[in-house]
Amino acid sequence: MLDTLPEPAIAGQGCPPRTRLQIDLILLAIEALELGGSEAILTFAEELELKGIVKDRVNLWRMRSSNPMRRAHIRRPLTIIEAKALVVIACYIARRLTVVIRQLIAIYQQMHEKQLPLEQNLRLSNYLERFRAHFKSRMNARRSGVLALSSDEKLDELAINLLGQLLFCTGTAGMQRFWISLFDGEVD
Repeated sequence: MLDTLPEPAIAGQGCPPRTRLQIDLILLAIEALELGGSEAILTFAEELELKGIVKDRVNLWRMRSSNPMRRAHIRRPLTIIEAKALVVIACYIARRLTVVIRQLIAIYQQMHEKQLPLEQNLRLSNYLERFRAHFKSRMNARRSGVLALSSDEKLDELAINLLGQLLFCTGTAGMQRFWISLFDGEVD
């Protein structure tokens, strides 16, 4: 399954910082969509026979902490094989959540067209609230990238954009297209 994702033409064996950030944000959106999202990640790792890469909760935390915007950032590279495993898992979870993702995007579009506050829809409001809470508790507020997202409106915008990316992952060849998009502009 990992072989379906092409090898990126990047220098070294580690993923670029932008790639690590994007993968972590997609996983954060999944956690906001589904209670017990990190548990689902570990369950899918086992189902997809990726337990050799995503061994346990601590291993998953270490991989995600390679994101430079994380509060508990560790200076460890995220290898290409680890990134592939996380992308495969995220795409499979996104496929399972396709209906929910589509509904939330449709609700957002309707609310936006009618210029209604997003808080008026309980499902969308819950997702945005959980996303903001996860983001604020896990990201380092002193990092410039996080400072740019300090308002609830900016975080809501990011959360909605991530729903679009998750939907992108569920489409035809979505996993491969998402994987390639992670290295857009990073290729030598």
